[in-house]
Amino acid sequence: MSLIVSAGLPTGMEGLTYPIPFSSPETLIRIAQHAEKLGYHSVWGNDHMTTQHYVREEFPVPPRFWEPLMTYAFIAANTTTLRFGTGILVLPMRRDIVVLAKQIATLDHFSGGRLEIGVGVGAYREEFDALRPEGGVHRGDMVEEGVQALQLLFKERNASFDGKYYKYKDVEFFPKPKQEKLPIYFGGNNENHIRRVAEGADGWIPAGMPADRLKTMVTRMKEMTVAAGRDPSEIAVAPQYIVHAGKNHEAAVARYKQSQMHKHLLSLSKSTLKGQANLAMEDINLIGNPDSIVEKAHKLRDAGVTHLLGLYFAANDVQELLDQMQFFAEEITPRIV
Repeated sequence: MSLIVSAGLPTGMEGLTYPIPFSSPETLIRIAQHAEKLGYHSVWGNDHMTTQHYVREEFPVPPRFWEPLMTYAFIAANTTTLRFGTGILVLPMRRDIVVLAKQIATLDHFSGGRLEIGVGVGAYREEFDALRPEGGVHRGDMVEEGVQALQLLFKERNASFDGKYYKYKDVEFFPKPKQEKLPIYFGGNNENHIRRVAEGADGWIPAGMPADRLKTMVTRMKEMTVAAGRDPSEIAVAPQYIVHAGKNHEAAVARYKQSQMHKHLLSLSKSTLKGQANLAMEDINLIGNPDSIVEKAHKLRDAGVTHLLGLYFAANDVQELLDQMQFFAEEITPRIV
């Protein structure tokens, strides 16, 4: 079984995984065009609305966080075959599900059916609290309900939905997405997500998960998928990992530890990755020389991975990121696809 390989697009990564400044509009288009030229399946951007506390403390100027769906409209106009996905779209930060559905369907048509949607709760609770200070929301339940509300709009000619967080009545939603089945993924390492995937999604996006734990969770998800009357072979297992590759293993690890990406993972050890705080990130992620990275990729494939989704290349400037994308595409991808 071969692996699909895609690259991360820094839509909301300044100050988090990359320095400030980094992600100009011109840079994002350049990265996407580079990915298409190198044969990457797709690019995946993330979703932030306000600056995290630790980023405000570290940088004197705020980061530029670009809204991913709007960004993809420009990416679509400047590429021809490259697909693009949200890795992830933080659904609880978007209040009007019908407007979001309309944006998704519109973008799918204008891009020629090249859109994929990953949704999740987001890594930073503080962002959600800033946008919804009234509280009283279970973010996981809201994401699950939001996907159900989206899918109903995409399926029914006249749709009505009466949920706890989302409501609409007699909406004639047209046009539907261009793709007959627009892929929807749940993102996150929480075990509740594998149930949500098994019951009604097209894929799962965990982040930075060790291969042995991933294998255990994939096995459980397949069992749940069968129990839900669905075919597990139709579910994508699409984890995200950090990448820094080089001909010399030790030098690649050392360079990664000098990156803003390394600082970001340390911050996530208190939230998304808190269950893995005792594990070395360079061992879990795709960091090192080609042989070691290929070995890790094969272990992930054997654990059930189908897609190395939105690989986040550790780099402290744009040229280094572009060089990393090219090195991976030329030295590693041919050995794992």
